[in-house]
Parts: sequence; C-alpha cells; structure tokens
Amino acid sequence: MSDREQQRLDEDVRREKNWKRWGPYLAERQWGTVREDYSEDGECWTYFPHDHARSRAYRWGEDGLFGITDRECRLCFALALWNGRDPILKERLFGLTGPEGNHGEDVKEYYFYLDATPTSSYLKGLYKYPQAEFPYARLVEENRRRGRHEPEFEVLDTGVFDGGRYFDVQVEYAKAAPDDVLIRITISNRGPEAASLHLLPTLWFRNTWAWGRTGEGYWPKPRIARASDGGVGAEHASLGAFRLVADGKPEWLFTDNETNAVRLFGAAEGPAFAKDGFHAHVVDGRADAVNRDGVGTKAAALYRLDVPAGESAVVKLRLVAEADAPAAPFGREFGTVFTNRIAEADEFYASRIPAGLTDAERAVSRQGYAGLLWSRQFYYFSVRDWLDGDPAQPPPPAARRTGRNSEWQHLYNRDVVSMPDKWEYPWYAAWDLAFHMLPFARVDTEFAKEQLVLFSREWYMHPNGQLPAYEFAFGDVNPPVHAWAAWRLYKIAAKRGERDRVFLSRLFQKLCLNFTWWVNRKDAEGNNLFGGGFLGLDNVGVFDRSKPLPTGGHLEQADGTAWMGFYCTTMMSMALELARTNPACGDMASKFFEHFIAIADAMNNLGGSGLWCDDDGFYYDQLHLGGGHIVPLRVRSMVGIIPLLACGLLEYDLLDMVPGFTKRMEWFLENRPDLHGQVACAVRGERHRLLAIPTRERLVRVLHYVLDENEFLGPYGIRSLSRVHHDRPYVFGVDGHEYRVDYEPGESTSGLFGGNSNWRGPIWFPINYLLIEALERYHHFYGDDLRVECPTGSGRLMNLLEVAQELSRRLTTLFVPGPDGRRPFHGDDPRFSDDPHWRDLVCFHEYFHGDTGRGCGASHQTGWTALVLRCLEDVARSRTR
Repeated sequence: MSDREQQRLDEDVRREKNWKRWGPYLAERQWGTVREDYSEDGECWTYFPHDHARSRAYRWGEDGLFGITDRECRLCFALALWNGRDPILKERLFGLTGPEGNHGEDVKEYYFYLDATPTSSYLKGLYKYPQAEFPYARLVEENRRRGRHEPEFEVLDTGVFDGGRYFDVQVEYAKAAPDDVLIRITISNRGPEAASLHLLPTLWFRNTWAWGRTGEGYWPKPRIARASDGGVGAEHASLGAFRLVADGKPEWLFTDNETNAVRLFGAAEGPAFAKDGFHAHVVDGRADAVNRDGVGTKAAALYRLDVPAGESAVVKLRLVAEADAPAAPFGREFGTVFTNRIAEADEFYASRIPAGLTDAERAVSRQGYAGLLWSRQFYYFSVRDWLDGDPAQPPPPAARRTGRNSEWQHLYNRDVVSMPDKWEYPWYAAWDLAFHMLPFARVDTEFAKEQLVLFSREWYMHPNGQLPAYEFAFGDVNPPVHAWAAWRLYKIAAKRGERDRVFLSRLFQKLCLNFTWWVNRKDAEGNNLFGGGFLGLDNVGVFDRSKPLPTGGHLEQADGTAWMGFYCTTMMSMALELARTNPACGDMASKFFEHFIAIADAMNNLGGSGLWCDDDGFYYDQLHLGGGHIVPLRVRSMVGIIPLLACGLLEYDLLDMVPGFTKRMEWFLENRPDLHGQVACAVRGERHRLLAIPTRERLVRVLHYVLDENEFLGPYGIRSLSRVHHDRPYVFGVDGHEYRVDYEPGESTSGLFGGNSNWRGPIWFPINYLLIEALERYHHFYGDDLRVECPTGSGRLMNLLEVAQELSRRLTTLFVPGPDGRRPFHGDDPRFSDDPHWRDLVCFHEYFHGDTGRGCGASHQTGWTALVLRCLEDVARSRTR
C-alpha cells in the first residue's frame, strides 16, 4: 500500500483538498476560562461554573464530549448521554475548579484517546460512563473536605465503576472525503445486567450572532432544520450547507444555542428554546423545551438503547456537505471506509514508530500520538473585544480596563492550536507548545512549523517582542524555548533532505526581537545575570519568584541566566545555518557567540564565582539585598541543573564556510582577557568547539548529584528537587516568617499557583528531555573519554550518551507494563493491571510522582509529556547500537 495518509497531508499543504477542515478542534471545557469571564473580580471559575455550562451560550468557543468541528468552529458535533439516573444530561466532561479541588483544577472523568491521524481521516476515543448516578456532589464535597496533604478523591474511589457497571462509549470518525465524515458510536455494557442508555449525537452552531458585532467571524444566525430523508440540514453563510443523517429511526430534537436567562439570572423571559432544551426534555421530561417545528441552531438524534450484559450496540451517522450527500449513506461503502482508514492509519504509523520497540511500547507510542492529535483546538480570543464588551451585552466593569491582559490589546487569536490539555488547560501555553512540536515533527512537520511561526506573528507577539504566555497572564514569562523548538524542527526535517531555510529565517528574525526583549527587561543590573520570575517552574523556589520578594531586593536566577545562555547557543546555530546562503547572518552569529561568553563568564565568575557554589559543586539562585549583601539560596533543584542545558557545538566543517564569523570568534577569544578565563567555555576539540556554561570539572560535579538516587535520579527519571531535602528542608527566615522548601514527590502541599502544580520533587518531561539532548551534545564532544558513575556510587561507569539512554529508558518505563502488568503511572488500582477493559488504556499526565511514578496534575497533557515518544525512539536506537 502507498502511504495514503501522507498523500492527504501533501494534498492539504498544496491546498488541493481541504483534508484538515474537520478535526477534533472542539474544546473539552469552555466554561471557567478567562475568555468567558466578564466578572469584576476576575474569578473565572465562579463567574462561569459547570452548572451554567448547559444553559449559557459561550462567547468565544464551544465544548463537547469527543467532538469535532470545522477549523473555525462554526458547526460542531459531539455526544450527549443520559443513563436514566443522572441529574444532568452528560454533554461535557465534569471536573473541579481550582478552588474546589484540594490540589487545584482536576477533571473527574475517565476518557482516553485511542487513535488519530494528522488529517483526522481516522479518530477513535473512549469514554467510560457509569450506569449509577454520576457522583457530582460527592466529588465536590469530599475534595473540598480534604486538605493538601491528602490525595485527590477520584471517580473510581466513589465505587460507581465497581462490578463493571458502566458503559464503554467508543466513538470513531472516518473521512470518505474532506467534507464527508462517517461516525460510528459503539456502546458496550460492561456490567452483569442489561442496562439502558439515552444517546444523543448532537449537531449545533457556535453562537456568533448574539453579540451585536459584525465583520470577520460574525455571521447571520444560521439554521438547522429537519430534512426529507429523516436527517437534518445545516445552513451557514460562511460554511455552506451540510447534512447530518442518522441510521435507524431516532427521534430528532431541536432547540437554539441561546442562553437560558430565566434559569440562570431569574429573567422574566428568555428565548422560547434555549441551549439546555435537550437536558430539560430528556432529564426533566419537559416536552415544551424542544421545538416541535423541527428547526433551530442545535439538533440531536435521540436513541433509547437497551444493551444486554456484556454486549454492544452500534449507532451510525454521517456528516456530509449537501452537494456530496450519497443516496445510500449507510451502505457497504460505510464499513469499507472505516476498514480502509484504519488500515491506512496502521500503515502511516508503521513507518513512523521505530521498529525496535516491543508491542507494548508501540501501543504506548500510538496512543501518545493520538492524544497529541486529539488535543488540537480552535482557540478564539480578541483581547480588545473582550475588554470592550459587546454592543448587545451589558458592559463589562470598568476595572477590566486596567486588569488582566489589558496591555495585550493587539492580541487576536482565531486559529487551531496545539493545547496542553483540552480540559485542564484549554488554552495554549507558549513553552508547552514548543515541546509539543518535537513529537509533531514525526507525523505532521508542516503543522509544527505553522504553529511556531504563528506565535511570532504580529497578532500574537507583543510589539515589544514578548511572546504571549497563556490566557491567565499573557505577559508572564515562560522559558525561552521557542528558538530551540524551531532549530530542532529544522534539523529533524533536514535529516529527510528538507532544509526549509525560509521557515528558519522567518522565525530567526522575529526571535531576535524576543531575545532583545529578554535582555532589556530581565537583566536587572546589566551584568548578564538574569531574572524572569517563576519561569514555568511554579513553586520550585523559596519565594514566589513572580512577585516582589518579602526581603526586598531582587533575584539573580541560575535558571533564568542559563535559559539565556541556551537561547544564545541556539540562535547562534540558527544564524550560522542561515549564513551558508546569506553571509550577513554571520554577523548575528558573532553577536550571539559573544553574548553567550559574557553570560557564561557572569554565571561562573562575577563577583568571584558567579552563581556557582564551589563548596557544594552546584549552581544556585542568589538573593541581592542591597548594599552588596548577597545570599545564595542553597536549594538543590532543577534550577541548578538547567545551566547544563546551555551547550552547543561548532563544527569546523561549518566554520570553514563562514570565515567572517570564525575570524571574529578567534579574535574575541584571544583578545578578551577580562573574561576571566572563560575561554574554557569555548573548548577546542579535534573536529569542533564546545560552548558550555559548566567546565568539564563542573559538569561532572553537577552530574554527581543528578545521577545520585538519593538526590535527583529517580526510578522513572530526574526529579525536579533533590530528595536530600526530604530530611534536610531548606529554611529561610524573614522578619519572623519562615520560608521552607521540602521534598514533595507528588502533588503540592502549597497553595501557590492554585496548588495544582509542583516542582518540588516530581518528574517533569520537558526538563528531562532537554537534559537528555544536552548529554548527547556533551558526548558528541567529549566522547568516551568522559565517563561518570550512573547511578552515583554504583561503580558502574557510563559515557554521557549511555547516561542519556538510561534516562530515556527510565522515563519510558512510566507507561510500559512491568512483569506484574502494572504501569507505574496508573498507581495501585488493580483494574489498570488486571481488567482487560482498563489495562491497555494510557494517559499522559502533566508530571509524575518522584518515587512511585504515579501520574499527577492534568491527566491528559499529551503535550509536553508526548516527549516520551521521542524517548521511545531513543530506546529503540539504543537497542540497535
């Protein structure tokens, strides 16, 4: 067979066929987001809670259960379910808001992404729906009762899945053509008795007409109406005419995607048919809640299914452009399309998942790619319109004018974007997205390029050069990894013979602006030692590094400074590559080279030893209190490991092609004695130079801690805080107040950042992966001459490539069943190791317990945790060496 999925990707890139028009671009949570918050206090979770979601029309997007939509989120399709017992029609996933959860936001459902292709030619997902009443109130009450030192209370803990009394709801999508989507829903009763289910496959239009605005993105009110063939027709001014047909004889229900102001706000009157009409009809038994005339902006096919114990029921639907609607939508072709798309998906991944993996590892990889592809989402946010409010709605409070994101009025996002997690993080995070693009490069390089370029465009990047961070605070500071992602993406494609210098040049130019923003804003004293706030590491520090310090003064951060060194080496590499065909870029390469040397010098030598502590053999943040009083904050954390990442190689073959840069570099190294011997940071080898912050001796000393199982090295990767702080917490006193850093291997016991993020001990994939890559670069320079104990104290010597491979192996074992069938990330529930309906299901959590490997934080962050796919490739390569 030919690689048909790759052909579809190529046709889409060439704009011959619009294969990506439809995809899983629907959010899993739109309520409780900043965009939907028009409150005075900015408490988005309380302004638009889950209880409002079924009744209030969204302003900026839509959400649904395993849904799809077009790339502009005009027409949406998703599932709705009712087991006959729930107080709420299940139209979306439920979870706790930040204030409700004892560890912050948390989705309280079991759902899994099983398969996906980049063009969404095939998608498969699974939702587990209890047959007993869903325990909404109990989940809220018990988690509210529990403190931060107690575990989260999960749905499995309530007992509603005991005895297998639940439905497996599997949804599959297969495209017969770009505008012809076949839908197959399989309901399996896993319980011991027959059970009934109401299934409502639902089609609706996003509300773009109720806000009093016109222009781009605002269209006249569309229409869904009963069609003569027993289906429904949907007409939209921009999208055109589509038809949804349903197999069998369901009851069609119609309402409007309009806010139920009577229920929510006690209004005297509201729309005749509101967004929650299907809930009112099915759950409350109100026949008048739906439009019997068969017209509206929201429609559902109601199936009442009785499923015997251990058996399944299958429902088929088809969403197709009116002009392409077939005469027999559910004939033999329907099954053939699914068979072909599944086979084509298998073929696509057969050439992209390394052959050296076991069957279990390949299955993990396949589900990882599925999660990555399902997590693309239409993201719409115009900050100016949000601040101004809408003409047809009450004006927002005046405080918004100077509040959240008020300095980002240029920002206008209306794109499909890779999300960290479509429930807990249904908004992009710039540094998360950079990591997403590496696994994306394996399956959809063009999408990865487009995403990186998008964030540098004028309607994303601030005029001052800053990249937007995330919607809670676009002006917050994320680690500068965008350049690294672009460079890595370029090199991955170059290995296939695709040197896209236009892509590289576009990003290089914009990133020069971003680099300048960093230099101007985050080097407080102009001495090449940088701050930057929490820099994505949330509560890793002694203080909240994003707020004024309780001591006064300022921090010089080992990670902030190292990130800038890392940024320099990456930008220098990009400039040298561009200088192959554009000699002017050699001047920029010199600029970044010299800036790197200055940063390395400051970090290692300023004031005697910079941020290096020779007594400990580690890099620390320094607290400047004024009057020359400096206090090193001697916390052994990931902050002191990040300086190892700032290393790059200069190949002599390349240097010969850019003589201007080479001449300037050699002059600089020979004529700047003021750099205190930092020529050691540009070590000459036989074939290349190494640029690095740590000298060889300091690298070895830091690795002594990194590879010590009593410090950073855990059974499943590198911890974000040394385990030494379990018995020796770091304590800092200020005016009678004590600030502590303890080793916390799982969820945070602190309320910082909502309490749902913790860098005081768990394992995080992004920094682990960057460290693996850095070790590979060090090995490329030092070779087998540099060997270290791994683990420290074991007597087992490894070169740094072998150390990198060992770290990759440890990270991948989080997801692979051990001899007892248990996958560490699942924790101790025996269902995940023994039950055939649970044991092969994989989630990719935000981070992992530093000792046990249990998954923590967001449960579907197949964003940066998808880096395990790259680690699996490393494992496969190590087996062939």
